[in-house]
Amino acid sequence: AAHEERRHEPHPWWRVIWLTGVDYFSTLGYQPGIALIAAGAIAPFATSVLVLVTLLGALPIYAQVARRSYAGQGSIAMLENLLPGWNGKLLVLILLGFAATDFVITMTLSAADATKHAIENPYLRPFLGDAQVGLTLVLLSLLAVVFLLGFKEAIGLATIVAIPYLLLSLAVLGRGLVEIARRPELWDNWHAALTLRGNWGVIVAGSLFVFPTLALGMSGFETGVSVMPLVDGGPEDERPRRGAPAPLGRIRNTRKLLAAAAVIMSVMLVLSALVTTLLIPPEAYREGGPASGRALAYLAHEFFSSGLASLYDLSTILILWLAGASAMAALLNLVPRYLPRFGMAPTWAAHSRPLVLVLLAINVVVTLVFRASVEAQSAAYATGVLALILSAAFAVTLALWREGRRVASGYFGAMTLVFAYTLVDNSIGRPDGVIIATVFILFIL
Repeated sequence: AAHEERRHEPHPWWRVIWLTGVDYFSTLGYQPGIALIAAGAIAPFATSVLVLVTLLGALPIYAQVARRSYAGQGSIAMLENLLPGWNGKLLVLILLGFAATDFVITMTLSAADATKHAIENPYLRPFLGDAQVGLTLVLLSLLAVVFLLGFKEAIGLATIVAIPYLLLSLAVLGRGLVEIARRPELWDNWHAALTLRGNWGVIVAGSLFVFPTLALGMSGFETGVSVMPLVDGGPEDERPRRGAPAPLGRIRNTRKLLAAAAVIMSVMLVLSALVTTLLIPPEAYREGGPASGRALAYLAHEFFSSGLASLYDLSTILILWLAGASAMAALLNLVPRYLPRFGMAPTWAAHSRPLVLVLLAINVVVTLVFRASVEAQSAAYATGVLALILSAAFAVTLALWREGRRVASGYFGAMTLVFAYTLVDNSIGRPDGVIIATVFILFIL
C-alpha cells in the first residue's frame, strides 16, 4: 500500500473531489427521470428520503471507512482483515461479484444515457437517428480503445468536465425555479396531484416504499475513499506526531471531500426533483418519452437556445463518458488486487489489456441484454451500489464493536439494517442485479 501511495502525487482535497464527481455528480443525468418514473408527484419527497439516508448513513459510514482504509482499499479490504481465513475470502468473492455489477453497469448505463442525450439533440439526431444500441456500443468500444492505448485518470480532465457540468445544471435548475415562480398554477397542479395520493402519512409511506429504486442516487459516493491516496494531508502528514497510527491530515481532508460531495449532490438532487416534477408532464418522462433518461436536458432545450442547450448535452455526454472511465479504472485496480492472489484467476488477469478486452465483451453482452435502456438497467445498478454500501456499513459496525465502542457500533448496525432492507427490497422487486452478480461470481469460480 505504501508503494502504491508513493506513485501518486498528492493534491488538495477540493481538487480531488472532481475525480469522485465524474461518477457521483454524473447521476444527475438520469436520476431525476428515474425518480419521476418511480415516484411521480411525490418524487421530491422520495428524493428527500434519499438525501437523509446519504447524509445520516452513507456519509458517516464512509468517514469511518476513510479512517480505517486510508490507502484507498475500501470496505472490501476492511472485511478481509476483520474476517481472516476462508470466511473472509468467500465474502470478498461475493462482494467482488456485486462490485463488478456496480462498475460494469456504471459503464453500460452511463454510455446508454450519453447516447440518449446525443440522439435527442436536434443537431445530432438527423445523423444518429434512433441508433440507441449501436451508438452505445461505439462509446463502450471507444472507452476500451482509450484504455488499451494507456489511459490515466487526470484530475485536470475531471475538473474541466465536472465543474462546467455542475454550473450548467445549476443554470437549468435556476431557470426552472424562475419559471415555477412565474406560474403559480404549477404549484396548484402539484398540490392536486398530491391530494390524489392521499394524506401526508400515505405520501411519507410511499416515499419510503420507492426509496430502494432511487438508491442509485448514491452511486459514485464510495469513490471518495478510493481516491484517498491522491489527497494531500498537509504538514500534519509530512511531520507526523510520534506514534500516530495513520495519516491524520489525509483522513481529515478526505472527510471534508466526502462531506462537500454529499452536500453538493443533496442540494442538486432535491432541486432537480422539485423542478422536474413541476415542469415536466407525465407523458414526457415516461419510458420512451422525450424526457426519459434526460430530464434536465429536456428542460434545457425548453428554456434555452439550441446552442446553449446543446452545450449542456455535450457537457452531460462528457461527464457520463468519464464516469465509465472511472468505473473501468476501478475494475482494472480491483481484479488484479484480489483474484490472482486468491487463486481465482489466471495470471493474465494481473495485466490491464487482456482485462480491458474481457470487460468490453461483458459490456457488449449487458448492453444487448438490456437494449441500452437506462431505466431497464437502473435496478441492477442500484443493487450493486447498495451491496457495496452495505458491506461498508457492516465493516464499520464490526470494527467499532471490536474496538469496544458499543453506542457507535449500534448506530452503524442500524444503518446496516437500513441498507440490508433496501438491498433485499430492490432485489426482490427486480432481481437483475443479483442475477448479474451471481453470473460474475460463477464466472470467477
